[in-house]
Amino acid sequence: MSDIEQMIKMANQIAENFSFHDDQVARTADHIQRFWAPQMRRKMADYLDGGGSELSEAAAQALRQASA
Repeated sequence: MSDIEQMIKMANQIAENFSFHDDQVARTADHIQRFWAPQMRRKMADYLDGGGSELSEAAAQALRQASA
């Protein structure tokens, strides 16, 4: 599994873990901002720019927030 595939899986899992909260996207973004290295967030921002098709909607929104 490539690095990007692992990060996609992790982002989707994090979003899923917060799915029972009303603020799922905000909690996911906070987690990614706090615990992911800047280069990981940059790679995912590039992946999103390319379409980000494997990300759940919540994970994609959270990554956009965390990368802003």
